[in-house]
Amino acid sequence: MSAEAGLHAAYLGLGSNIGDKAATLADAVARLAATPGIRITARSSDYRTPPWGDTDQDWFLNAAVGIETSLTPHELLEAGLAIEAAMGRVRERRWGPRVIDIDVLSYEGAAISDARLVLPHRFVRERVFVLVPLAEIAPDLRIGPETVTEALAKLDAAGIERA
Repeated sequence: MSAEAGLHAAYLGLGSNIGDKAATLADAVARLAATPGIRITARSSDYRTPPWGDTDQDWFLNAAVGIETSLTPHELLEAGLAIEAAMGRVRERRWGPRVIDIDVLSYEGAAISDARLVLPHRFVRERVFVLVPLAEIAPDLRIGPETVTEALAKLDAAGIERA
């Protein structure tokens, strides 16, 4: 990234398991692209993934995007939350069904841990449904001590299919 321009590379994970999931992900990406201070630089394919955590729900469609942003990590989080709210996201139960989920996975090497944001995302290296699409667009991205590819190699990707 160009330090002079104040741009930072970041990666976001997206997921949906309510309604027209593919249209929802496309809408979320369009809304991100329309947000001042965000430019989409890469978008993974969509992946059909089984539910994780709370497994008594419909399958998910997941994707990842790479961006350049002039927003701070916290501003980027707020932008994602605003898009979720505008798209009808309701947080009823932990790991439950959602029309859209937008997670900040990584922000150009930032290490943050506060009440609002943990970067890199605290579960990114444990969640194959995040790593598979992320590996498509950023296989060499370092998340903590290892690359996306190295983290993915430790997990079982059974049940995850390109949509």
